Amino acid sequence: MKSDVISKIKDRAIWIVLFLMFIVFSITTPRFLSTSNLFTIARQVSIYGIASIGMTFVILLGDIDLSAGSVITFVNIVAAYLMVNSGFSMTGAVLVSLVLAVGIGILNGFLVSTIKIPAIIATFASQTIFEGLSYIICGGVPIYGFDERFKIIGQGYVGPVPIPVIIMACCFAIGAFILNKTYFGRFFYAVGGNAEAARLSGIKVENIKYLVYALAGLFSGLAGIVMLSRTNSAQPTAGLGYEFDVITCVVLGGVSVTGGIGKISNVIAGVLIIGILTNGMVLMNVSTYTQMVIKGIVLAAAVGFDSLQNKQRA
Repeated sequence: MKSDVISKIKDRAIWIVLFLMFIVFSITTPRFLSTSNLFTIARQVSIYGIASIGMTFVILLGDIDLSAGSVITFVNIVAAYLMVNSGFSMTGAVLVSLVLAVGIGILNGFLVSTIKIPAIIATFASQTIFEGLSYIICGGVPIYGFDERFKIIGQGYVGPVPIPVIIMACCFAIGAFILNKTYFGRFFYAVGGNAEAARLSGIKVENIKYLVYALAGLFSGLAGIVMLSRTNSAQPTAGLGYEFDVITCVVLGGVSVTGGIGKISNVIAGVLIIGILTNGMVLMNVSTYTQMVIKGIVLAAAVGFDSLQNKQRA
């Protein structure tokens, strides 16, 4: 009985931390609970949240994807360029950008699965390539002046709820459905738990990796579209560093860096914690450099806790 209680507490620990953090910032920062600030947090975490779904799949395999931030940037630049300089419609530009994002994911899958380059190196190479291509396309200059209707995606509301939050909720629902209700979702866990055993049981591990990286590219691309609409300007540094925030959200949400363990519901809590932590520190006038230190500590603590959990399981 006692072990069951401890297990339940561990399973819900991330939500307890989220609740305590919410209380602390509510007490220390009066502006934190204002309606406008809560909506700001909701819009901000939507970008992390959407990208974190694809990252969850990748980390479940025991891999990592450092190209998420550059995919966000690349989609920003390409979509804006197509709308402003190439005469594409809003819908056409978005679709082409998302197809390219999936293509980047497939490229990562090829490098990791077929060429057998370690994921951290392969995705770092992709990150560097597509950051450079983003600068080449825009010439290092922001792109703006596209269709005003495009703002609706990132700035619009359905009733009191921001549209980016609705998109994030739909993406989380899709991610949970993939992991819990589809056979290839179960394959993600199997490959992450033991790739060789999965191969011997008949799972085509290489194909699963292609699928996972393609999905990661798609969700990062969606995050890039939401960001572009929200800022209404394509910046060549739009997604700079986002991959580390997204990784922190996923690991903080209990997805094991060694693969095979994790669930979407806890990733939602991880996303909210990072969003609330960032917003609370800004309201408390904490310097950008101090924020970087704190986020680094949070990531190290999350990975350290995961390592201790793995030792206990072993």
